[in-house]
This record gives sequence, C-alpha cells and structure tokens, in this order.
Amino acid sequence: MQSAMTKRPPRFADPKVAAAFDAFPDPERAGLLALRDLILRTAGDTPRAGRLQETLKWGQPSYLTETRAGSTIRLGMPKAGGYALFVHCQTSLIGDFRALFPDDFRYDGNRAVCFSAETPPDPDKLRLLIRNALTYHLS
Repeated sequence: MQSAMTKRPPRFADPKVAAAFDAFPDPERAGLLALRDLILRTAGDTPRAGRLQETLKWGQPSYLTETRAGSTIRLGMPKAGGYALFVHCQTSLIGDFRALFPDDFRYDGNRAVCFSAETPPDPDKLRLLIRNALTYHLS
C-alpha cells in the first residue's frame, strides 16, 4: 500500500493521535499508517462525507465525519495479532464487504478487517469499505 502514496500524508493535528501511532510496534505501525493515509485520501475523494476528524476513541486512532454522514472507523491491533480496520459492529459494513470479497481478507466478526504485516491489503478493494463507512448514514 505504501508504494501507492505519491504525497506525504498529512501531519497529525492532535499529538495524542501521533503518540498512539508511535506506541504501535513495528511492522504493524507501518501498516496502520498506510491505512491512515488511505482513509484520509478516500475521505478527500468523497465529498459527500464532509470533513474528517481524526481523534482517539478507546485509545485507538479514529476517523469520524464531522457531518455525521458516516460511521466511525478505528485503527488498531486485534487480539489475534497483526493490525486491523474496525467499524461499528452494529452496522452492515463488514457483512456487505465480506459478501463482495469473501476470500480476499481476514475478518473479525462484524467489526473488523484484519491484516498481517507480511501481506499488505489491496487498497483498491479496501477503499470501497472506507468510502461506504464514510457515507454509511447517507444510504
């Protein structure tokens, strides 16, 4: 995913969010930073979502639309290892995504798509999940 980046990702506006990323171990930190970049870029390409707020929820970097158009996206490390993109478990986001890509990703119930540092995720497919999360309440 990192090779797809053409510009530097934005700096952290909140030092607490920066500290949360600094606390992640390598190589998971690199994967999580790549996911952050993908979320920020996808939000920038999704005008219906409105501005994105980067903050901490449950100690994890979280992304919320200021318009409340979307559902919160969180980044962190699942108990099973690796790193993950989490969404609210009471949404249909993971179920809908899994129906499209049943074997392309590792899932944690209705709440997360999980990754390993050895196998970076497909950003084009993952962008669909992120866009759907950012506009979830507009559907």
